[in-house]
This record gives sequence, structure tokens and C-alpha cells, in this order.
Amino acid sequence: LPKVRKSWVERREQLGMPRCTQMFYAKQGIITEEMLFCAAREKLDPEFVRSEVARGRAIIPSNKKHLELEPMVVGRNFLVKVNANIGNSAVVSSIEDEVHKLQWATMWGADTAMDLSTGRHIHETREWILRNSAVPVGTVPIYQALEKVNGIAENLSWEVFRDTLIEQAEQGVDYFTIHAGVLLRYIPLTANRMTGIVSRGGSIHAKWCLAYHKENFAYEHWDEILDICNQYDVALSIGDGLRPGSIYDANDSAQFAELLTQGELTRRAWEKDVQ
Repeated sequence: LPKVRKSWVERREQLGMPRCTQMFYAKQGIITEEMLFCAAREKLDPEFVRSEVARGRAIIPSNKKHLELEPMVVGRNFLVKVNANIGNSAVVSSIEDEVHKLQWATMWGADTAMDLSTGRHIHETREWILRNSAVPVGTVPIYQALEKVNGIAENLSWEVFRDTLIEQAEQGVDYFTIHAGVLLRYIPLTANRMTGIVSRGGSIHAKWCLAYHKENFAYEHWDEILDICNQYDVALSIGDGLRPGSIYDANDSAQFAELLTQGELTRRAWEKDVQ
């Protein structure tokens, strides 16, 4: 696809700003080309888009490396957006199939796509998806990190996870889902659940925490994660690792404990101008 954002990103980089995120520019009162593009799509005033992003009520997922992106905004005062999940597995692993899925999903109206690949050639698959995607692309980085250690959660480390974040950000991933709210002390709260921990990312972090009786490395290194996101303008989706998998488990202490931590992590992200 054509690199529609190339001149926009290059112009801003020449300004030498300390940060490159849409939230940073919005807080400075600057209306970026991405905000103008989103305003035109939504038929709204660009200043309204800027103010919503500045307040943390909306995000424009737009990694500075994803030059093929046609920007879109997600927020409570904007049109409803639909995400499409794609990605290979250990059973089916074809790059061509994943690009085809992306094309069909966007043709039928998907506003964003998530590459949830867990099979072989994850890096190459994601590269082809990004270079052919005009919509924001998100990932769950812990999936690739787990594949790097041969699927053994106990072999994960902050270093492996950090390197995976940088690798994906360099490719142009627009948003990460990170389950940093799954804290060690919250895991026992799920013991009496009917359906336990149903989030794949949440269960991976929980298994690592229990194996070493240590705190979740994503939570412990949250500031470093924010620094990486700042460098590329990667937006964050703080994953519900302890979400209930049934009505029976809904609104329990584990769910609400994680929600409080997610609120804390969100405030810390905003302080560093991360969407």
C-alpha cells in the first residue's frame, strides 16, 4: 500500500519534539494530520478530536512506523468501531491466508485488525499484514514472547518480553494488549471460580507469577513499557486478564481488583502521554 503518512511523520520528526504521540501533540494544542484525517472521516471539528485525545477520552492508534495507515479514532463520542481478529496457529500457518483475511475483513467494514498469530513465522506474517493494512493493527505481544521460549511460560522473562515489544513496535504495530493488571496477589482470588482464568494472556502471566512467586513483570516494568510506546506512539489496551468467563463468576473480587489496577496503569500512561 502507499505510505500516506510518510511526509506527515517526517515533518514532525524535523521539529525535534521530545515525544511523538498523538496525545502529546494534543496536549500541546497541536492538531496533527492524523487528527484532521479522523475529523474528516467522522464529519467533526478537528479541534474536538484534538481535545478528546488530549483528555484521554479517545485514541488514534498510529505507530509512526505504520506509514500505510489511514488514521481512525476510537472513543465514546465517535462512531462505533469494529475489530477483526486474525492470525495463524500451529495447525494452519499461511502468510497468504492471513493477508487474505485482512483484506476481506477491511472490505466488509473492519475498522481495526488484531494479529493473534501463535504458530510459525509470526514476525514475517505480521510484516506482511502491516505492509498491506490501511487500518490499525494490534497484537498481544506475550503470544510471540511465549513462542520464543517454545511455549513454556516458566521460561519467559522481562528481557524476552521487552525485546518482543521493541521488535513489534519497529514493524509498526499500532496498539499492544498487555495484561499488566494480573498481579500475584490477585491470582488466589480466582480459586473458587467456576471457569477460572479464561484470558490466554492472563493465564500465561498468572502461570509465570505462580512458578516464581514473583510479581507480574509487565506491571513491574510498566514505566519501561511506556517509554517504548512513547518512542513509536504505540497505544495500549490494558488486557482484562482476570475477566470472568461466566455469569457465575461475574463481578467477583478478582475482576474488580484487576480493574482498580488497570485504572492506576491508565493514569500512569496518560502522565507519559501514552494513549
